[in-house]
Amino acid sequence: MGYFRDSKRVVVKVGTSTLTHNTGHLNLRYIEKLVKVLSDMQNWGMQVVLVSSGAVSAGVAKIGFGRIPSTPEEKQAMAAIGQSELMKMYDKFFSDYGHTVAQILMTKEVLSNPERRCAAENTFCRLLEMRCIPVVNENDSVSTDELTKFGGNDILSAYVAELCQADLLLNLTDIDGLYDSDPRSNPDAHLIERVETIDDSIFALAGGAGTDRGTGGMIAKLNAAKMVTEKGIPMFILNGKDPDILYTLLDGGHVGTYFTAKKND
Repeated sequence: MGYFRDSKRVVVKVGTSTLTHNTGHLNLRYIEKLVKVLSDMQNWGMQVVLVSSGAVSAGVAKIGFGRIPSTPEEKQAMAAIGQSELMKMYDKFFSDYGHTVAQILMTKEVLSNPERRCAAENTFCRLLEMRCIPVVNENDSVSTDELTKFGGNDILSAYVAELCQADLLLNLTDIDGLYDSDPRSNPDAHLIERVETIDDSIFALAGGAGTDRGTGGMIAKLNAAKMVTEKGIPMFILNGKDPDILYTLLDGGHVGTYFTAKKND
């Protein structure tokens, strides 16, 4: 499959469980390797947008909070602390490979307000033209309800892909893709390599929430896939444990689950 190879603008989403150790602390070796591959993609000639989770976990680890935040106020405080830690890591590692990052924190209000949406689109466009790598996260410190919250970075990444007019969305997670049953409990579960239509039968294959360090799950990823494919943007769900999996796609291979884009009439 050569579609990824021909993509000019790619949104990559990485979840908390992929970015952190079981302790909740940032996995620096993983982040550095991910940054190296994304930098290589930029060097290839692509424009890369990174939607990154991990702020709350980074905040918990930074101050030694000792437990998973249980209230909205605690989560907001941890996100405020952890976001700067996250960006510090990205700035350091991307700088080592000669690339500049820019932080963009979003709430759902940005999309519902035409002027703010236009400003966001223009900002993304200009940053990408300048060969910067936008690092996007939900503004968890001020997002409080369904009017402002995206409900997780799977959904945020879909909105970002639409805002950026991306050619492809890559969702890096802790599972190889969409299976016909839960591979954690069924060793005979079969990976579904290609999905043409996201209907009730596909949603029925999804399990529950993700890990205790993340907010997503397969349902959220399928919702994101439905959103972008209906806008003409294909999406992959990939196991992001080893970022080199992106090279497999670059080299024309097929991994994970590929959700084909609907053709515009």
